[in-house]
Amino acid sequence: MRILYLSDVYFPRVNGVSTSISTFRAELHRLGHVTTLVAPDYGGAGGRDAQADRIVRVPARPVPLDPEDRAMSWRALREALRGLREARFDLVHVQTPFLAHYAGVRLAWECQLPCVVTYHTFFAEYFHHYLPMLPDAVSRYVARRMSRNQCNAVDTVIVPSSAIAQALRDYGVSRPVEIVPTGLDVGSMAGGDGAAFRTLHGVPPRRPMLLYVGRVAHEKNLDFLLCMFATVRRQIPAAVLVVCGEGPALPHLRRLALDLALGDAVRFVGYLDRERELPGCYAAADLFVFASRTETQGLVLLEALAAGTPVVALAALGTRDVLAGCKGAAVAPDDEHGFADLVVALLRDPSRRAALAAAAPSDAAQWAAETMARRLEVLYARLVRTAGARREALRSPRGAAPFG
Repeated sequence: MRILYLSDVYFPRVNGVSTSISTFRAELHRLGHVTTLVAPDYGGAGGRDAQADRIVRVPARPVPLDPEDRAMSWRALREALRGLREARFDLVHVQTPFLAHYAGVRLAWECQLPCVVTYHTFFAEYFHHYLPMLPDAVSRYVARRMSRNQCNAVDTVIVPSSAIAQALRDYGVSRPVEIVPTGLDVGSMAGGDGAAFRTLHGVPPRRPMLLYVGRVAHEKNLDFLLCMFATVRRQIPAAVLVVCGEGPALPHLRRLALDLALGDAVRFVGYLDRERELPGCYAAADLFVFASRTETQGLVLLEALAAGTPVVALAALGTRDVLAGCKGAAVAPDDEHGFADLVVALLRDPSRRAALAAAAPSDAAQWAAETMARRLEVLYARLVRTAGARREALRSPRGAAPFG
């Protein structure tokens, strides 16, 4: 099959959407399919990508109040898609709900191709962070209405977890919803040099180290995590928290760390190279801590588990699926003191931590990228067959309902 991917975000912009696209494209390529990705031009290196020759970069400008992201030019996007019409794609897969969504749905309709969208982001919980001038109830209403309308404009909606599937049904989405999580190259995070990471960042070998990896954004509930860590420090003064990532909440979190008198106990190390640096970061940690309540899946939990790092996390939305039956993780209470008590108990119990670490890679293996890509492949094939039958019906003398 030949699949056209459209996204308003991709590497070098680091987030779960970029990782998901890259992972699925690599696995689909191994399965014999061809994918072409249309994404913004970030004005420089696009990051490592094994299929960079099949990425069409569209001129884009920085997004106000969010300089990491880019808004594609609508005219340039339409021109890029016109240039791809002769490629004879079998299916259009939209990854984001902005210009890429509207351009992708329009192209699919014009070319009578099946169109799917992956609902990566729980916007009802995100919008109020970026549109603070709107009342919370209004921003949630707008997010739900937009999500419902966009999802009902495509043939099938793909979601990474059962909680998001239920949320979309509650919104009134009537199109089929399929759960296909993003898989993980389970060997990619194994074998990291934790000692080298600690040496590089000045963390002594025996100093208890907690780790957060992900976007440093307000919706990630990082205020909770820092306040929880302050409670941990009152019981284990030597503990250190490493925050790996960048984002719009970084200045606020730096100030909060100072207000909580955490000093250099919180280390902000920025983005790390996935191949050369991130495995060592995971390996250096005693515990991976995660408090987001808005995740659609929680890929970083799987990365930590694959690295053999025990996880302590809230079971909320998409992380529930990852944590269900997980033997390498401990589900924390949704309050700062209860979360901190669990972290302290694990830091003081090396044997329990070792048992969690030993079980973690097996938990991650259940989310192998090849397995998830094969599930996506089956879905694609079914939609392409259905679209083909629909086109044949249109050609028949009896006619049929027009393509929608």
